[in-house]
Amino acid sequence: MKNKGIFFGLFSGFTWALDTVLIGMVLSKAVFVSSDAVIFLAPLVSTFFHDMLSSFWMILYMLFRGELTISFKKLATRSGRFVVLGALLGGPIGMTGYVLAVKYLGASLSASISAVYPAIGALFAFLILKDRLTLKNWIGLFISILFIFLLGFAGGEPSPSFILGFSFILLCIFGWGMECVILAYGMKDDEISPEQALQIRQVVSAVTYAVLILPFFNAYPLVGEVFKSSELFLIAGVALSGTASYVYYYKAIYVMGPTRAMALNITYAAWAIFLSFIILDSPITLKVVFFSIMILLGSILTVATKDELKWMNLTKGRRTA
Repeated sequence: MKNKGIFFGLFSGFTWALDTVLIGMVLSKAVFVSSDAVIFLAPLVSTFFHDMLSSFWMILYMLFRGELTISFKKLATRSGRFVVLGALLGGPIGMTGYVLAVKYLGASLSASISAVYPAIGALFAFLILKDRLTLKNWIGLFISILFIFLLGFAGGEPSPSFILGFSFILLCIFGWGMECVILAYGMKDDEISPEQALQIRQVVSAVTYAVLILPFFNAYPLVGEVFKSSELFLIAGVALSGTASYVYYYKAIYVMGPTRAMALNITYAAWAIFLSFIILDSPITLKVVFFSIMILLGSILTVATKDELKWMNLTKGRRTA
């Protein structure tokens, strides 16, 4: 089971990195760059389509499992209400910040910086859930935050959009970090399964975009243009990759627990650099690679216990399988 968990966690990181790189490609398409107004709205509209199509993929998945109606019934439960709150933090807040950061910072840099969210999640768990952090955990949090800023200033030539993009990635980290804490609290009584929680998350996120965010920014004309464009199929592919990432991430949490799952999931930062090089021919520098590794190590140190930092503890299931 642990070997499966390792695969689930690593695959969730790989598919999220692929999601990140493809989002960057989508935002460079003609339908999203036709005017300054469209460029501004593009990240919001693309995120709406991402979560809407992801909820569609989840509907098909849950329909296949025979649990579609059960998921929506769980909305009325206490756990369901916490999942809704987590969905708002992770989707409209966290995901919007992430896509805007990809737009203004690029896929590799955004993925690397956002990988600190487990450390921030651990901090929120300490403040809200009173989870105690050891000295090593606090050192890991400091390392992650330090190298976030170092990576930010080493991410390429300064541009007018850098500060804006960096602000958006901080919003993303806040949303995703809080989402982990809220979802963990909501699912602690086993009243709702990870798959059911994910179904609720994607639907709530898509509806929030459709009802609140897009009308506020008068973005529906662009939504209509995207519906008529061939880019819709590319976004559907991106959403499928994102959905696979979430499903395997939740599976990793079930098999290995949240600490190991987060530690494996945040490998998407390294995967994104590799995929950006392969798909987009983006340059890679030793400095960026080193800073990204330090962010990952800091995040793992923050969320892991002393025993969980031992490689032998992580892989002992391989000897007993």
